[in-house]
Amino acid sequence: MKALVVFDSVSATRMTEKVAKAIAVEIKDQGVESDCFYYKDVNPAVVNSYDCLIVGSPTMAWKPTKEITQFLNGLSNEPHEGKLAAAFDTQVQSRISGNATKAIEGKLVELGFKLVSTPLISYVEGKTNTYQMKEGELEKAKAWATDLAKTLKSG
Repeated sequence: MKALVVFDSVSATRMTEKVAKAIAVEIKDQGVESDCFYYKDVNPAVVNSYDCLIVGSPTMAWKPTKEITQFLNGLSNEPHEGKLAAAFDTQVQSRISGNATKAIEGKLVELGFKLVSTPLISYVEGKTNTYQMKEGELEKAKAWATDLAKTLKSG
């Protein structure tokens, strides 16, 4: 089993990248081979060489970044039936912040991926260039990744 974590991260403090890397490390620690890349560093043609695609983005204006959306749209030239997927985002904890995972999951399903986990939402606090993880959020991401790895290993 091989998992690919693809993310975008826009703040100076790279919160979504930190979550992505924590997920990839935890999955690997749980016995699932994993790679983690910034979306610009992934050739869409390699996605199907993985069993599971995990996509993350900060929530920007109630949705994923334009770049993650474009990355996912670039996957439409390949069949993805039978491939597994999961989504995560980082967002400010607010009623009006929106949720990037809904759009990511919708696109993954549209592309033929099978969702194998509830989405992970990691909360940040602060201002645009000074965001920090809320207490316990990286631990929550690691626990989510542990559960995801168990699901992936169980077939």
